[in-house]
Amino acid sequence: MGRGIVSQILQSHLMEGSMLPPDELGIRIDQTLTQDATGTMAYLQFESMGIARVATELSVSYVDHNTAQMGFENADDHAYLQSVAARFGIVYSRAGNGICHQVHLERFGKPGSTLLGSDSHTPMGGGLGQLAIGAGGLDVAVAMGGGAFFLPAPTLTLVRLTGRLGGWASAKDLALRMLSILGTKGNVGTIIEYGGPGVASLSVPERATIANMGAELGVTSSVFPSDERTRRFLAAQGREHDWTALEAEADAEYDRVIELDLGELEPLAACPHSPGNIRSLRELQGLKVDQVCIGSCTNSSLQDMRAVAAILREKTVHPGVSLGIAPGSRQVLRALAKDGSLASLIDSGARILESACGFCIGNGFSPGSKAVSFRTSNRNFEGRSGTGDAQVYLVSPEVAALAALTGRAPDLSDAGLASAARPAIAEPERYEQDDGLFIFPDSAPAAPVQRGPNIGEPPRTQPFPESLRGVVAIKAGDKISTDHIMPAGARLKYRSNIAAYAAFVFEGLDPGFSARCAGLRDSGLHAVVVAGESYGQGSSREHAAICPMYLGVKAVLAKSFERIHAANLVNFGIAPLIFVQPNDYEALERDEAIDASDLRKAIEAGRNPLLAIGGRIVECRLELSPRQRLILLAGGLLNLRGAR
Repeated sequence: MGRGIVSQILQSHLMEGSMLPPDELGIRIDQTLTQDATGTMAYLQFESMGIARVATELSVSYVDHNTAQMGFENADDHAYLQSVAARFGIVYSRAGNGICHQVHLERFGKPGSTLLGSDSHTPMGGGLGQLAIGAGGLDVAVAMGGGAFFLPAPTLTLVRLTGRLGGWASAKDLALRMLSILGTKGNVGTIIEYGGPGVASLSVPERATIANMGAELGVTSSVFPSDERTRRFLAAQGREHDWTALEAEADAEYDRVIELDLGELEPLAACPHSPGNIRSLRELQGLKVDQVCIGSCTNSSLQDMRAVAAILREKTVHPGVSLGIAPGSRQVLRALAKDGSLASLIDSGARILESACGFCIGNGFSPGSKAVSFRTSNRNFEGRSGTGDAQVYLVSPEVAALAALTGRAPDLSDAGLASAARPAIAEPERYEQDDGLFIFPDSAPAAPVQRGPNIGEPPRTQPFPESLRGVVAIKAGDKISTDHIMPAGARLKYRSNIAAYAAFVFEGLDPGFSARCAGLRDSGLHAVVVAGESYGQGSSREHAAICPMYLGVKAVLAKSFERIHAANLVNFGIAPLIFVQPNDYEALERDEAIDASDLRKAIEAGRNPLLAIGGRIVECRLELSPRQRLILLAGGLLNLRGAR
């Protein structure tokens, strides 16, 4: 049997295990990236391992989340990150340089290599033919030290593309179409490979958009071939030396094949409050739009921005719409300034936002109460925008620009629009490079690391207890995201201080959760979280495991888990228990006592734990590898590695 692109990369990087399901494999990581909201804790964990320098080919620390710097905390974090980068041999990308995924695609991504990032949208690198995977910060810290990254032997899905995009359909619509096919849950352990003759018609920025939103599917990664379009992109970035051809072998086999004709795609929208709630834009015609946000790592490339500028040129934003535009990188912003596109955007009435994550993570530019916001970002979870009752729709940059002009969801059957098509923006023959906001490390270690008063230590825990004597501290529903567990926005500044940040666990769902956990801990009891399907979807933020661990949570009992969060729970000594009988979820209520007298022995033996709850026995399963069982028993990965 021939090998696809994913199989080729995995086999060339295999350090441990095998690629035969249900085995686990450990792969060598060539590159890592962090961002400041997750990076501070990742580097604190790296420091605790006592390793002198990073062992990867390249590690980059980006500042793109906590850039508002409200109070001293963000600035102190950035000083810490810059000093720790110099100390351990890490490239530091200063605030203002842009969003990590967009900048990494431009300046560092390499076909055929592996990239591990402490951000769930790291798979955007798959647009270049890189196997890029999002993970918790502790897994990234281990990879920086030269350790393997472990994942289950994947299920491989080929998406075979034919035709080419037409009319107003865009790469964003292909990403949304994939969400309509696969949904946001049930895809754990899958890696998507794109192929077929239609791939050649897609630029690298378009491919990156599609790979980026694979995170919303819950897949491990999405990967495109490295072909002539890839070579031209890297050559335009002055990096043709990083190019290698990468394509599937003719007889490659896959677990599933999905056929898609690009010519049949139409503009789509993800409706509130899930990226998987897909409807045709035709169904939304006439919907009043109050706010438009264009940017985020998903759709902030030069190609996207020039298309938006072409639509807005010599026009004015509707008086009822607030339009914010965030170019994805300093490179993009400079190019827009030089070709006149930035002037067109400003003249239209757009507010030019910082080249940062900003509105996508609820860190500024929140919509009004009950407002409808059209956004080009990747997630529209309830409250993520910073406004609890806002109605957020995910659309392409072109559709967003049209909505900004009319104040309504555009009617693409209108004579003027129907006879036109989205602007055809050619890829530049050369991007102007300016790496002035990167700080590259010297070969010798630098001065001591700077630590502000808000920067704590990675919290530690004891080995997993012999028995679980717990209480249901919260009962949550389906599709609980890491945003629900640990709020972002104004709370981001506490990311480096677990004791302070833990006060906000489940803040939006149950403001009394943290205090309830503290009471249980004082009584010698363990807190247990109960939830429905797809628990822990969304961001890779490991704080959604660290902070509950700090509060005394020892188990999460759910119908199903998403990959990154389940791994994070194990890494911090919390058992991710899955109902054998999903109906048992319905019978559980908050404040019920849970007793599992032999839970540790069940973990050791790899058998299903039995929980005594209200006079009945509830059977659970633990879908863990032998390696993960050892981590859980030790009370977490730092304990197992014997951190200082």
